[in-house]
Amino acid sequence: MTQQLAVAPAPTRTAPAAAPHTPALGTAGLVTVLLGAFLPMLDFFIVNVALPTIDKDLAAGPAVLELVAAGYGIAFAVLLVLGGRLGDIFGRRRLFVAGAAAFALTSLACGLAPDAWSLVAARAAQGASAALLIPQVLGTITAATDGARRGRALSVYGAVGGISVVIGQVLGGMLVAADLFGTGWRSVFLLNVPFALLAVVLAVRYVPESRAAQAAAVDVPGTALLTATLLALLIPLMEGRAAGWPLWSWVLLALFPVFAVAFALVERRAEQRGATPLVPPSLLRIPEMRRGLGIAVPYFAGFGGFMFVIAVALQQGLKLGVVAAGWALVPMAVGYFTASLSGPRLIGRWGSRVLSAGAVIQAIGLATVALTVLADADHFSPLRMAPGVALAGIGQGLIGTPLFRVVLSKVPVARAGVGSGVLATSQQSSLALGVATLGTLYLSLSPSLGMGRALALCLGIQLLGSFTVLYLTTRLPRSIG
Repeated sequence: MTQQLAVAPAPTRTAPAAAPHTPALGTAGLVTVLLGAFLPMLDFFIVNVALPTIDKDLAAGPAVLELVAAGYGIAFAVLLVLGGRLGDIFGRRRLFVAGAAAFALTSLACGLAPDAWSLVAARAAQGASAALLIPQVLGTITAATDGARRGRALSVYGAVGGISVVIGQVLGGMLVAADLFGTGWRSVFLLNVPFALLAVVLAVRYVPESRAAQAAAVDVPGTALLTATLLALLIPLMEGRAAGWPLWSWVLLALFPVFAVAFALVERRAEQRGATPLVPPSLLRIPEMRRGLGIAVPYFAGFGGFMFVIAVALQQGLKLGVVAAGWALVPMAVGYFTASLSGPRLIGRWGSRVLSAGAVIQAIGLATVALTVLADADHFSPLRMAPGVALAGIGQGLIGTPLFRVVLSKVPVARAGVGSGVLATSQQSSLALGVATLGTLYLSLSPSLGMGRALALCLGIQLLGSFTVLYLTTRLPRSIG
């Protein structure tokens, strides 16, 4: 391929041996792992529309209610890289099966929770089980496919990730409104159980086992410091506003850069000693991975913040019901899905220019929604926002679908689990960061500025993120493997 960047492995005292031969991942196996990926990503957002009903039923209160949402995302994000490492060591299919089974059990615990604090604990456990599951999906695809088939599989994975977010908003509203068998909000969690168990059964039959050739010990200091780094950032951002920004929230934010620097130093020294760190610095020296992760952070932060702010604006600002608020995002889902289907073919012909075009189209869509709400906030409606959100969905699909393919295209098979864990952690942390920052900004400003101006300001910030993504896509090689 023209203009493909060659990657020379960074010198280290030990290099991983070649991974043992892994049987090819068939169509049934691919569908199985994608089902396993869909459920945890769906649950990141499906609970949003159920929160008011949960509050009414369990008398949770604002701070505990935010923990119901935040507990899942925080546990998910901080344990993802560890989940990837465990898959490398013990086998990715084995961890996929364990993660899917645990996800079914913890979803059942969420659906049967007798009180708010039990639900918080079950949601955190559910996030931890998702962290076992998701890295095995990307790791298996990377290890058990190659060439064009790997590119298509990673593109489909990217499409599943984006569609699951939008479907989560729509499906969550429909389930709560339907009140199936009198379960109310509990059906949002109980629905996971049969599908997660189905993933377990199918994985045993159709998903090939794969693992790294040399089992490396778990990097305990690295795991502890990465956990401390993400917790110091995410907990105050997600809980600070509800708690009134107490002193502990500012202390944690101040500790975030300290933990981050300590984590980087510990990982670098571990690799220099010949050990296997949780996040090998040499992995981040692969240009495609480093630059792809640079795109992933603003893209997913903007995407997560957009979905949360739009949902709140529609329900609290426009007073729409949960079903109507969910259906308002169908044009985005259609746009995203259409772009996702076209993505692999477009990438094959135009390479990284597709991501650049997606950033431009997303920016136009966001600007259209912002101008529409500023022009007449009193008559802003799902119908009037439809053209803008459809364009935004198309742009997001053109970025998100090939992004996983870009990041993992040059990751060695022996490091598939680690690379997948790093990417998934970046994705989930950025989604949580977007919800925390843009969500907090909107909720803080909407009482004084009004729904229209507060929404337009948040969209303007995301627009800056689109320009950042546009610039970073120009740094990618034209051809994408």
